[in-house]
Amino acid sequence: MLLDEDPATLIHHTIGNFNIHPDRNALGRVNDSLSTLQQARGLRIRESESILKKLARNLSALESHHNETIASHSSTGHASEVLALDAQKFRAAKTTSDLEVEGERLEQELDGLKTRLQELELQGIDGSEAERGKRDLSNETILKLKVYQGLGIEIERDAAGNYSKAVVHNTQKDDTHIVHMDPKFSRFFYANYFWQRI
Repeated sequence: MLLDEDPATLIHHTIGNFNIHPDRNALGRVNDSLSTLQQARGLRIRESESILKKLARNLSALESHHNETIASHSSTGHASEVLALDAQKFRAAKTTSDLEVEGERLEQELDGLKTRLQELELQGIDGSEAERGKRDLSNETILKLKVYQGLGIEIERDAAGNYSKAVVHNTQKDDTHIVHMDPKFSRFFYANYFWQRI
């Protein structure tokens, strides 16, 4: 029966009964989807490659900076710098301490000088009233005493009224000497001694 028909007719009828248009449309859509996917995939690959190149450049720059930092940082150099800074700090602290001590000493000296100035202002040029009453000196003796005072030498009397003690002030050396005068030494000896101290 089947074989009784003409094969060409049979093939023609078979081809006629096939509907390939939906399949072709489906294949076209699949091809379009594949093309779109390939384009999207290529775009994402290009974007990823661009990001990867940018990250590689950043990594290279950071590695270079890191290597330069490590090369410039020497542990021995750092240690010597720390020691030098410690030495400077110690010197600064010592200088500060010395200046504080010197400041306190100068304040004490200033207080002493202020007290002495007040005493001298109260006494006046010729000394206190009691001392002026007790003094019975000639003009020559007074002049000598004033010269001595101008040189920083204070002559003091003992209970008997004799000049037996001298206080020598050296303001340049911030030094004071007390000299008990003994008659067995000559005036020349004391004059040399005073000149050496002032």
